[in-house]
Amino acid sequence: MKKATEDKNYDLIIIGAGPAGLTGSIYASRYGLSHLVIGILSGGTMTEAHKIENFPSQIEISGLDLAKKMEAQVRALGARIKLDKVVDVKKLADGIFRTKTRTNQNFFSKAILLAPGTRRRKLNIPGQDRFLGRGVSYCATCDGPFFKDKVVAVIGGSDAAAMSTLYLATLAKKVYLIYRKDRLRAEEMRKKEIGKNKKITVLYNNNVKKLEGKDFLGKIILERPYRGSNELKLDGVFVEVGSVPSSVFIDNLGLAKDESGYIKIDSNGATNVKGIWAAGDITNGSNGLRQIITACSEGAVAIQSIYNYRGRVAV
Repeated sequence: MKKATEDKNYDLIIIGAGPAGLTGSIYASRYGLSHLVIGILSGGTMTEAHKIENFPSQIEISGLDLAKKMEAQVRALGARIKLDKVVDVKKLADGIFRTKTRTNQNFFSKAILLAPGTRRRKLNIPGQDRFLGRGVSYCATCDGPFFKDKVVAVIGGSDAAAMSTLYLATLAKKVYLIYRKDRLRAEEMRKKEIGKNKKITVLYNNNVKKLEGKDFLGKIILERPYRGSNELKLDGVFVEVGSVPSSVFIDNLGLAKDESGYIKIDSNGATNVKGIWAAGDITNGSNGLRQIITACSEGAVAIQSIYNYRGRVAV
């Protein structure tokens, strides 16, 4: 891989250190592109997955362990991962991009690969902010151990919600899975596991209207009664109601997005802005599947396109 100069000039800046960004780095190194990966957390939200069973070559692996394997490969190829937050990306008059971080450092590149992933969607109900960290969590893997032998609930019906529910059932005394529709959207294998687990009760066609308690969460108020009451006493609530694109620094770039705010890309991962590609959960690609393997695929495809693009740009 071509070594970056000391004045922080690169062929490519990869924003995001999740599976899309790390795979992009692996391919960028193999293509000889000088590049820097900038991300808040190496591995991204993948690190929160308690158990991954659908990644090729891995019968079962934790998200953290898979992230460590990807990071090790990136570093073995000589690439640098900078743990920092990007606060601004600007295209300068000469077509070069300036990427600015929270620590007030500037990096320059001929191309950008956006792979910052998504952030957790909030419930927007009374009590959510008050009890955050006091019974309300957005990460079962991170906070689950604090609720050993306690009663908790997971809100959501996605595969992520099912995974969190099954993990929490290994720790908690009782787990309620609360979903607003009449059937879960999770993989069939996980739905079967949930159905067999005596610790888990699924409340379909229901919503949480309010969170209540004193210093810590004590109960939730349901939209529809369960066993004759709209109140359900709990020690913790884990929110898994989907995600939204990370767009803090992206909104000023003039990128085309779909109606849900995901960046539109073509089959090469290119956006409508010359010199900017995108990959992973932040895009509308891969038929909206948004899995680790599709993020990896999009990262690889984008790098091939960037390599071909760089060949047409004066160095």
